[in-house]
Amino acid sequence: MTIPTTMKALLLKHDGYSAEPSDASLADMGSYVELSEIGVPEPGPSQVLVKVRTAAINPSDVMFVKGLYGQPRHKGQPAGFEGVGEVVAAGSDAAAQKLVGARVAFPTGLSNWGSWAEYAVAEAAACIPLIDGVNDIDGAAMIVNPLTALAMLGIVKEEGEKAFVLTAAASQLCKLIMGVAAEEGYRPIAIVRRDDQTPLLEKAGAAHVLNASAPDFDVAMKAVMKKEQPRILLDAVTGPLAGRIFNAMPKRARWIVYGRLDTETTPIPEPGQLIFMHKRIEGFWLTNWLRGAAPESRVAVVMEAQKRFADGRWSTDVTAVVPLKEAIARVPGELAKPNGKVFLEP
Repeated sequence: MTIPTTMKALLLKHDGYSAEPSDASLADMGSYVELSEIGVPEPGPSQVLVKVRTAAINPSDVMFVKGLYGQPRHKGQPAGFEGVGEVVAAGSDAAAQKLVGARVAFPTGLSNWGSWAEYAVAEAAACIPLIDGVNDIDGAAMIVNPLTALAMLGIVKEEGEKAFVLTAAASQLCKLIMGVAAEEGYRPIAIVRRDDQTPLLEKAGAAHVLNASAPDFDVAMKAVMKKEQPRILLDAVTGPLAGRIFNAMPKRARWIVYGRLDTETTPIPEPGQLIFMHKRIEGFWLTNWLRGAAPESRVAVVMEAQKRFADGRWSTDVTAVVPLKEAIARVPGELAKPNGKVFLEP
């Protein structure tokens, strides 16, 4: 295959971090990235060059292009944390060379050559060769959400409690978590903001669905907390709502923050609970989990995710697949629609 010297990509318009707070919505994509021509990068010794088929857009991507994620932007380089494609070239390392010709799910967080492009660079060790039963859409969303879902559910299992709480429960990530949890006898308590999401989440495996916008939310929440005694809160929202939920949870509750959809100040209504009820607050970042997990744990999680997509137990809810050349105009409107993911295709 002949590899071109240049390619189209959505390039970052800013360096570093932003001092301006913002949520995970994207009203104007053109403020942060621009569609332009750039040279096709060459992979380093431990890297591969991937011809991108499909790339995902996650909340973490939005926060990153805004300069509000846990790593700095590099102006003039492509954005996009994950995708799927064919390895068309590789560095000199044997592990990289073995992937040439393979269809892989790939992350780009370590290479800084993102997936919102015709070609991307990824570390060979982080790529996932895909089995035949996994389609490109599911492959493009294989890493950020599925691996996070299985890793965080592992925390619930280690805690030894059957019930746990999820905020932003209508997200693709939470639906993946609930599907596995329900199969294995766990009891997810889903927190949403709209009544029309209730039947979707009950079907996804939620034991309870609570609408945080309802006037009786606090009363209903306290009743569920008393009945279920959940000790894990998996929180993508933060803000006042998360503080209220944590305050209502029983002794030894763990508030695990993995996102910040609400930019308001996050209160701890009763700090004494941290002392006398042994409650604690911590963060979760998939990158750190992958670095710290035992190799056998990583392999098991990757294979479990692939099998679930291949046999239909998991599937990706799709809002739209947008051509790269239409991204600036279309992506903000597509992202504003509920209950599905948006993808890019070169």
